[in-house]
Amino acid sequence: MLLLNPGPVTLTERVRQSLLRTDLCHRESEFYDLQDEARARLLDVYGLDAATWSATVLTGSGTAAVESMVASLVPREGKLLVVQNGVYGERIVDIARQYGIAHDALVHEWTAAPDLGRIAAQLEADRAITHVAVIHHETTSGRLNDIDAIGQLCNERGVRLLVDAVSSFGAEAIDFASGAIAAVAAGANKCLHGVPGAAFVIARHDALEHAVSRTYYLDLSRLARLQAERNTPFTPAVHAYYALVEALREFRDEGGWQARHARYAALAEQARAGLAALGIEAVLPPERSSVVLRAYRLPQGVPFEPFHDGLKAHGFVIYPGQRALYDSVFRISTMGAIEAGDIDRFLQAVRSSIK
Repeated sequence: MLLLNPGPVTLTERVRQSLLRTDLCHRESEFYDLQDEARARLLDVYGLDAATWSATVLTGSGTAAVESMVASLVPREGKLLVVQNGVYGERIVDIARQYGIAHDALVHEWTAAPDLGRIAAQLEADRAITHVAVIHHETTSGRLNDIDAIGQLCNERGVRLLVDAVSSFGAEAIDFASGAIAAVAAGANKCLHGVPGAAFVIARHDALEHAVSRTYYLDLSRLARLQAERNTPFTPAVHAYYALVEALREFRDEGGWQARHARYAALAEQARAGLAALGIEAVLPPERSSVVLRAYRLPQGVPFEPFHDGLKAHGFVIYPGQRALYDSVFRISTMGAIEAGDIDRFLQAVRSSIK
């Protein structure tokens, strides 16, 4: 079965075999060696300097990393502006509400790009805002949000940027050198091709120095401090860490994020062109989409469930649109151990399912 959903991904055999390594106590030096390697390799994905940045690994899904980032890095007297143009922007609003963090949401249509004019106006009108949160790749629609432009607005006003890069880290460009980004949250089981259960936050040291403790298990400051001391507060998902490290080794061997971007782009364009030939239109044009995942209009008169079931019978799992988009949209991702021949077979399966 090939997974064309936006994570978890179809694993390479190399990463799958890493799950069979020896059982390991998380209080032994061998585990701390593994944890240190994961943290170092995560910084290496974008060539980050350990003197400026810290990678903190935690057990949970990508949402755990996002929650840890938001709950820990917005100060008690601070205020968060959430740029919301999909389900995952809504999720950050829910997190802020859950923790009693002062916040506003700039709500956009789910298929719309963030309105830079509205963001700038909000930052000008409300000087209490200390942080802006944005989804880099909003998988609700497949849109790649312009975090560089939003970061520039933040830099001009002394505001820090928190980026949910769960579905973009390792395959899309992230300008850590711009100065706006305070932290980025992501997970192992997306573009890095690891398994569910390991997530991480990459944050500036100066952001961690001003972190607050609103949460117990997801306290980013404590996690970062103990990991820097070769320690851990709780029992982590050891085998998920094995897989993360092996995935990061494989990632580097294959050429890093630029090579992964190129690979995804080729597969995504192959899928887009093939679906277009069958009369299936993309929701967004390629230049506005991530290479990681794209959304498509369901063929006229074809409900999602039988379409999904027909493709699954051929060995492919796809994702529906979310909420109001369920009856009109399906989504496919090109992450994981997927090759051009797999996309050819997928397109043949779509043709059969439509018939």
